[in-house]
Amino acid sequence: MSHRIRAARPDDARALYDLAKLTGGGFTNLPPDRQTLEDKLARSEAGFARSGEAPGDDLYIFMLENYETGAIRGTCQIFGQVGADRPFYSYRISTLTQKSEELGRIFRNQTLSLTTDLEGSSEVGGLFLHPHERAGGLGMLLARSRYLFIKQHRPRFGARVLAELRGVMDQAGNSPFWDALAGRFFGMSFPEADEFNAVHGTQFIADLMPKTAIYVAMLPDSARAVMGQPHPTGRAALKMLENEGFVWDCFIDIFDGGPTVTAPTDAIKTVKDAEWLRVGGPSGAVAKHGGSATMMLASGIHDDFVACYAQVTKTDRGDLLIDAKAMEMLNVETGDRVLAVAR
Repeated sequence: MSHRIRAARPDDARALYDLAKLTGGGFTNLPPDRQTLEDKLARSEAGFARSGEAPGDDLYIFMLENYETGAIRGTCQIFGQVGADRPFYSYRISTLTQKSEELGRIFRNQTLSLTTDLEGSSEVGGLFLHPHERAGGLGMLLARSRYLFIKQHRPRFGARVLAELRGVMDQAGNSPFWDALAGRFFGMSFPEADEFNAVHGTQFIADLMPKTAIYVAMLPDSARAVMGQPHPTGRAALKMLENEGFVWDCFIDIFDGGPTVTAPTDAIKTVKDAEWLRVGGPSGAVAKHGGSATMMLASGIHDDFVACYAQVTKTDRGDLLIDAKAMEMLNVETGDRVLAVAR
């Protein structure tokens, strides 16, 4: 277990760009554009360095690093509060029931309404793991490290956390949902719109999209079939989110129709289960006690945050004996406190 999560730095720009080129498109939070990524890293650096603990328009980017080689193998992000400086748009799927006395029938029609109901939430996103590293629980380490950071800095985050999952696209990178709806108003392909959104935000959607509800029955079958469905490569990510307590409440992405799932922040499983424990033994002590287990540990605050897997043993006093490599990666010593949760 030689990988750890750490806060991103400005000199990670090249590695982040290399990861972005591997995403295959549709990752709004990880566009393959050097300047945009450099700007995001600068924003992240400012977020980590910000004083005060109130929620704000912060971005926190994290890197999965092979501690032994220094190679970057993945990344993930947290947004402190969406909608703080610009509207955060979603479509909400609703049902409109109408009855015809003459026909003696009740009609239930689904509608799409442009909404900003999720404003004020925090967001987890931007998770991408190098294709050659998709084993050994590294994706879970990336995902759950964000919740440990949230617990460590709880006042900086909202009462609810959301996650937008990439929607269904064809092999050419086109979105059936976009082509059937927004594409008709903007005269842009989905890849063009997604690239524009990654750089400029979603305000152009509010400027040009109709404000009235859209009847789902008027959309082609190809668009209706993908509403609320994640891209096939995102099904594992959706399962991890569901295991943490996230649920889908009929919000979908305005670009590709992918699901937006939400959870009360304090009810997220990792946030709820993680506890502060004291490091109670020197490096190598685990081997002398037996009965070790794998846990996820985190130490440090702000840009000193680090998380990794570790082999640990609890003493009778409730302290943790931690394997030497993990102690080195976490930069902790006997007597320090770490945030710990079962793998």
